[in-house]
Amino acid sequence: MFSEIEEPRRKTKGNYRHELTDIVLLVISAVISGASEWEEIEMFGRSQQDWLSQYGSFSNGIPSHDTINRVISSIDPDQFSQCFSSWINEITSLSKGEVVAIDGKRLRGSYNNTTGAPAIHMVSAFASENGLCLGQVSTHEKSNEITAIPELLDNLTLHGCTVTIDAMGCQTAIVEKIREKGADYILAVKGNQGALEEGVKDTVRFNQPIDTSTNVDADHGRIETRICNVYHLSDHLENIERWKDLKYIIEIQAERLIKSTDQVTKEKRYYITNKVATAASFNKDIRSHWSIENNLHWVLDLTFGEDASRKRQKFAAQNSNTINKIALTLLANEKTLKASKKCKRLAAAVNPEISAKILNL
Repeated sequence: MFSEIEEPRRKTKGNYRHELTDIVLLVISAVISGASEWEEIEMFGRSQQDWLSQYGSFSNGIPSHDTINRVISSIDPDQFSQCFSSWINEITSLSKGEVVAIDGKRLRGSYNNTTGAPAIHMVSAFASENGLCLGQVSTHEKSNEITAIPELLDNLTLHGCTVTIDAMGCQTAIVEKIREKGADYILAVKGNQGALEEGVKDTVRFNQPIDTSTNVDADHGRIETRICNVYHLSDHLENIERWKDLKYIIEIQAERLIKSTDQVTKEKRYYITNKVATAASFNKDIRSHWSIENNLHWVLDLTFGEDASRKRQKFAAQNSNTINKIALTLLANEKTLKASKKCKRLAAAVNPEISAKILNL
């Protein structure tokens, strides 16, 4: 799959010594085994050269960390992301109704103090049930998510799925794109759509819900209660035809109790959807949206140290993010080893057979 990436180096001039696919194999193998910096990747390669040579040529040995940095940083990030998405589509089968959460994450370490270049913002799609990142698009500003989301949706197979997005994605063009892909939508409504938000709040204020469901979670020292109310559309909503196939308004009343302090916080959140489902199903779908924070963004920071990374040369930050997601996907797909992702990385570092199993080699 990754052999389709366009070679960023000159092959006819200069000192071309290492195949691109060898470098990609080396980097992914090293990251799976716990490496993160270019020097660590080179060290891993030199210690595992005999093993790596079973799957790649490495005819000129292991490239230096400077070469690894230069090559990975020069790969077109859009091509790299497209290869990643194509690979995910081959290994993943999404079930009907599965929640695909879309959200952005700022790569904090990618900000360049010298040039003033802003930090990269990655917009990702995450399949909640499979626990896999399906694809991503990079942008330089959070506000650019509005244009990045349709581009991301174009690369995904979503027929029969339910797409959830926060308020930034509550745009008529995004709704059109989701419906074109054969998917349903549940979109958060906030002040960026002022007229819609007021209409939604008035609908909730002056009408009775047609269905209600309550869910209580008690975990990690807190008790969280979420009441989901579903409403028919009302006359308080203006220009509802702009929102393709819109059917229901959803209100979530959330209350969180911290056991250790007895502190209670309450909030109300509002959503629009075209999906025909029960309040219990909507409650579950909206809760599933947060899997992208807990099972993707948080893991990229905790397990892969992404926020602490200072990779800033050319496309290093974007491509490293893709590599981390490849590694995370491979670790999640390896089911025979009953251990956390952190423990799986340690096991791969000390046992090449486990590394080969994770890599499906």
